[in-house]
Formats: sequence, structure tokens, C-alpha cells
Amino acid sequence: MGRTSTETASPDPTHAPVPGDRRIVARGVTRRFGPKTALHPLTLEIGPGVVTGLLGPNGSGKSTFMRILTGLVRPDAGSAAVDGVPLRGDGTAIRRRITYSPGELHLYGEMRGAEHLTWFLRGRGAAARARALGMAGEMGLPLERRVRGYSHGMKRQLVFAAAMAPDVGVRILDEPTDGLDPSARSIVLEQLRADAARGTTILLSSHHLDEVDLVCNRLVFLNEGRLVADETMADVRERSSRIVIFTWGPDADISGIENRLEVHGVDSVRREGARVTVSLTSADPRAFLARFAALEGLPAPASIEHGLLSLKELYRELYGVEAC
Repeated sequence: MGRTSTETASPDPTHAPVPGDRRIVARGVTRRFGPKTALHPLTLEIGPGVVTGLLGPNGSGKSTFMRILTGLVRPDAGSAAVDGVPLRGDGTAIRRRITYSPGELHLYGEMRGAEHLTWFLRGRGAAARARALGMAGEMGLPLERRVRGYSHGMKRQLVFAAAMAPDVGVRILDEPTDGLDPSARSIVLEQLRADAARGTTILLSSHHLDEVDLVCNRLVFLNEGRLVADETMADVRERSSRIVIFTWGPDADISGIENRLEVHGVDSVRREGARVTVSLTSADPRAFLARFAALEGLPAPASIEHGLLSLKELYRELYGVEAC
């Protein structure tokens, strides 16, 4: 009988994993579901001490990639290693060394909160259980109550406490703040920042782009199973500072505007109806705006925006796709 691709594949020998290296390494990882390719060959390396945000709209391959890394879904091609352990078979060897918080929650409703934490952390030791109980208490969870009476947000906090308690080098967290109120979300973000500062590698998927902006050092953006961007937050902010957006009224004649705006200092121009996005070569828009003001016969725009883009808007303007 032929062996599966996860058994035959091995990491690149020039980047051999070292046990306990706290890295996530993927080389050409691919996954298909029938005729649909959910994840095109993805090569990525994530190091310790950083919170990496995995972004993309629904169906972009984020959860599939996370499940592959934890051994819950087998890749059709490529190789991966997590915390120096190559992905083989069902991934049990990796799951023993990391923690994983899934995006979809399926809990045992008859268990009480404290009992469920004990069940989550079986085999992880008494210290991990004590940390989880303490963290859950700080978040105000009623650990004496049965989980079936918990709200979605409370269940999410219970899973997060279990995922953060063990002393491991890598955490993979799929939507850990989904359903949380602002106060609880703030606690989660602070925990993530502190954990990364201790040298932990954190891969975080989130639909809350404001929190990604607050806690992530690096952003990896997928769309339709393909890697679209891999940038630091500093790079993203610098990109945002180089974008100017013009909006004209619905009756304004701006035919040929793209060619007219292709002046010195402009990297690219993209038009969508009455909205025109200009990407500059410099973060200082003054020289460009002076040239724009000198253009003759051009109707005055209704608005001009610079450096005000949210992360979601930035990805739409740069890549023409929604971030989440």
C-alpha cells in the first residue's frame, strides 16, 4: 500500500527542524477537497517571539492551514514542521508540543467549567491546570456552572484559558476572540502580547482587524487559498501612508483620470467608479498634491483622504479583495 504524502514528505534538509525551535515551517503545503483547491502550495516560516496574524475572507484557507499544522487535516503535498517536529501521520507528536484553539467550538455541555478545563488539559500537568483555572477566574467565568449554560463568548474564553495555560513554544489560535465583549477581548490581547514577549510563537487568525492591528507584529494574508501578502505591521503602516484616495461626485466627468494622474511620484493608479486610489512612491503626499492641483480641466473631488485607511480598507485598495 502506498504511503500518504505526509509520511513521504520531509522538510527541506537545508532547513532541518531542531526539536524545541519554536518555529512553524511550511514548504509547499497544499490541500484539495475534491475538485476544489483549498490551499495552493504555501511556503511560510514563522519564528518565536512574534504574534503572526493570519488574515483573509471566509474560504481563504486560513483554518485549513491551521488544521494541517496540527495534523487534523492531511496535506495533499508539501511538508511542515512545528516546534522542530516534522508533520507525520496524524500529527500527534506535534499536538503534544503545542496548543491549538479551534475556530469551531464543540464542548461537553454536561461538564462544569472547571471539569472541562481538567479534561482539556489531561496529560498537561497540574501547573497547567492551575494556570487555566486562574486565568478563567480572572475573566470572570463561572467555573462551577455546567458548560451548556455558557454563552458563546464564555465558551470561547474557556477554550482560550486552556490553550494559554500549558508551557509550550507554539500556540495556534483560530478566532480566539470571536464572540467576546470588548473587556474580555482586551484581556485576551494582553495575554497574547505577554506570551509572545516570553518567546512563544503565536499564529493567530482573526476577523477583528482592529485587534490584529494592536497585537500582531506580522501579517500573512490569504485569498482563495493563495498567499497574497506577507508583511510586518511596520510595512503595512508605511504602505498606508503612501496611499491617497480621491472621491468625485456621481456627475463628475473624470474620463481618462488614470492617465492624467500618472505623474512623477506615482507608483500606480486604480479607479473604481468615482473613487480613485493612488499609490505614491513616498509617504509625503505634498509634491503629488501640488501637481494634482495644477492639472487643468479636472473637476474638484468631493474628498481627498491620506493615511486614514483601516487594515481592511488597505487590503481592498492594494489587492482588490476583502481582508475578512
